Amino acid sequence: MAQGARAQSKADDANKSNNPLNLAASFNIQNYYSPRLYGSNAHTNDFLLRPTIPVAPGDWIGVPRIFRATVPVSTRPKADGGYETGLGDINFFDIFLLKTQGVQLGVGPLLTIPTATDPSLGTGKWQAGLAGVAVHATRARLLGMLLQWQHSFAGQSSRPTVQAQPFLIFNLPEGWYVRSTGTWTFDLQRDTFYIPAGLGLGKAWKEGTTIFNAFIEPQYTVATDRKWNGSG
Repeated sequence: MAQGARAQSKADDANKSNNPLNLAASFNIQNYYSPRLYGSNAHTNDFLLRPTIPVAPGDWIGVPRIFRATVPVSTRPKADGGYETGLGDINFFDIFLLKTQGVQLGVGPLLTIPTATDPSLGTGKWQAGLAGVAVHATRARLLGMLLQWQHSFAGQSSRPTVQAQPFLIFNLPEGWYVRSTGTWTFDLQRDTFYIPAGLGLGKAWKEGTTIFNAFIEPQYTVATDRKWNGSG
């Protein structure tokens, strides 16, 4: 019985650390490195800082909320063969947790601010839209989808985009897990898309009341429209 309870606790720790609807304050650091862009030999890198703050229900809003910011430090190739590194566009979303039992459901507004320190590192546009999340967790696995739709409303030319991130987490003993979390991007104005698939390994563990989570997940582009790198 004690062994089963320990295994359940380890799985719970892994699920909590990977669940975007987990109602606990967190600070996530991720680094996305692309060794080669599609159709070129140039590389890119995005170092992402993601603080998450839960907000308890109140008199005005009777459901819990999850506020998350993404602050990117990005590297992009330049026309002269060099690279530009700096702050990218900062993204915020505010998720209202509408269902907490069984399949968890959350939806809320999102906003992207054109904070990039160089045009190559951002879109040059203010963008707003909606984010929706669905998650189902068991001892064996955590499955879900994060869907974001946004549309520019100030700055350069209008460009609606959709990002869908299915996440599949399969728990192993002692807090280890297998994951796949590629983010699919669709540019609705240019009718282009970029679909990566990943397969990675991670481990979650607890120190006191704090859960730590470390993982590595190589991803490969399985489908893309050739217009993706074309003229806009």
